[in-house]
Amino acid sequence: MTNKELAKIFYQIADFLKADNIQFKPYAYRKAAMALENLREDVGEIYKKEGLKGLEEIPGVGRSIAQKIEEYLKTGRVRYYQKLKKRLPVNIEELMSIEGMGAKKAKILYEKLGIKNLKDMERAAKLHRIAPLFGFGKKTEENILEGIGFVKKSKGRFLLGDILPRAREISEKLKRVKGVKRVDIAGSLRRRKETIGDIDFLVISKSPAGVMDFFLSLPGIIKVWGRGLTKSSVRMREGFDIDLRVVPEKSYGSALQYFTGSKDHNIATRKIAIEKGLKLNEYGVFKGKKMIAGKTEREVYRAIGLPLFPPEMRLNRGEIEAAQAGRLPRIIGYNDIRGDLHCHIKWRKRWDGGANTILEMAEAAMKMGY
Repeated sequence: MTNKELAKIFYQIADFLKADNIQFKPYAYRKAAMALENLREDVGEIYKKEGLKGLEEIPGVGRSIAQKIEEYLKTGRVRYYQKLKKRLPVNIEELMSIEGMGAKKAKILYEKLGIKNLKDMERAAKLHRIAPLFGFGKKTEENILEGIGFVKKSKGRFLLGDILPRAREISEKLKRVKGVKRVDIAGSLRRRKETIGDIDFLVISKSPAGVMDFFLSLPGIIKVWGRGLTKSSVRMREGFDIDLRVVPEKSYGSALQYFTGSKDHNIATRKIAIEKGLKLNEYGVFKGKKMIAGKTEREVYRAIGLPLFPPEMRLNRGEIEAAQAGRLPRIIGYNDIRGDLHCHIKWRKRWDGGANTILEMAEAAMKMGY
């Protein structure tokens, strides 16, 4: 995650410089940030092998930025970034997450109203202190409040593409721990939601204490929320939480089904189990006190008369009814994709019902300058 951490710092440096109306430099830092985001190799490994010269060979990274990368790798901080933050002590990333809020506007609001973060912004907007400022106005104030609402809904969530590689990295490390038989990612990440709140891991192991010791020693942990014999929870430096559970092999399928979710899907499946005189929970499927299924997800679903649902479908949005009617659709796989077409909503409406082929759609787009 070093690449992403540095990219985040460079993006914010660019924002601070833009707030000061400095020309050209913001572009250089954004270019470097984008290069780091798309870099396949960890920047720390490049530095180990090739030193400062290797960093300078990264596209978009000149000597000055390479030296800042070196400083971060050695000390965990960038003094230039700290200096800019001290000069404009605002949460620039948080403020600019509001639609339409740029670095220059954020600086004006700090200088005029002392706004440093989202909470300050919301308070000032509700008190109508922003509208009277030159260059803002009532409509801007209304848009700010609406934007804050959107930010609050998505706050604390991470893009699937950002968090999945990190989860896979940790999963591979857990698989190498002595005594670990199986590791699975569960929760919304397994269902491939667009944004993820936290990461859930399930593990089969006869040595849960060893698994917990290893898990709690992972680099990047800043807070241990709890440690138990079979469950531990931590906060990572990137801002997300990870829960780890060691589960008995006989109940693993039930636990994986339960902790994958979604909540609505689980409620629906438990209701079906009750209708059949069964009990379904994370420990298994029970008929009275006798456990009749639980080792695999497939046998859990089979016990209540349903097929194995792909995790992405488990939303209680008609998948159960479709399965019961024998019409469960097949998820499109990577091998099914032959190409893609992205269309903007502004011109999509122009050819809906008129353009019948991809060629006609493309021609319509080109005529409109896309």
